Amino acid sequence: MIKALKAAGRFEQTLFMAIISLFCFAASIFRVFYSGTYALISLNWNLFLAFVPWALTSFSFLKPRIQKSPLSIALIFIFWLLFFPNAPYIITDLFHLRVIKTMPLWYDTLMILSYTWAGLFYGFLSLWDIESILGRKLSPPLITVISTILLFIGSFGIYMGRYLRWNTWDLFTKPQEVLGEIGDRLINPFGHQTTWGMTIFMGCFLNILYWSFRLIRRKPAKTM
Repeated sequence: MIKALKAAGRFEQTLFMAIISLFCFAASIFRVFYSGTYALISLNWNLFLAFVPWALTSFSFLKPRIQKSPLSIALIFIFWLLFFPNAPYIITDLFHLRVIKTMPLWYDTLMILSYTWAGLFYGFLSLWDIESILGRKLSPPLITVISTILLFIGSFGIYMGRYLRWNTWDLFTKPQEVLGEIGDRLINPFGHQTTWGMTIFMGCFLNILYWSFRLIRRKPAKTM
């Protein structure tokens, strides 16, 4: 397995993400023992959901034959898009700071920010993978447009999850209700100003973060 990761250039990336995730998990376990409550333990589930889109795209790179099948790529992209909003969704867990007071504010703030950073990183790395896959067929300017749109779609998904309390799997268990909510907001946007206000603002914020991330990754290392 390690050889496959190295071959795909993912060993360091995987190790780094594992360290961040374990740090977050350890911080939440310490919180449980110190506070005597299970508040915020759900952050681990949210982080797992953020991990899923990265796992999907990483699998496609570890098994290159998958990328030769348009059907396989289409399926991976569909499931990736369904789970992708879970990655930046953890940003909204900062809302819990208003009501949960069982630990010092500084501790909960730093812990949630750690989960947020890990979730964003999983999401951004997976989007980077999607760009690599699309780059075999599409031009760079078009990929830039697609990535920007995908981040706004992810923002809409965040709203659906945080305020309407829909989960990814509800698209399979309650498709009519979920699609009805989405359709109503598309048909009557002015009747749902909060939806589109948050979607647009969050989308701009995610784009700022993502393209900053891209700029840093593109910056060449200094040579001695």
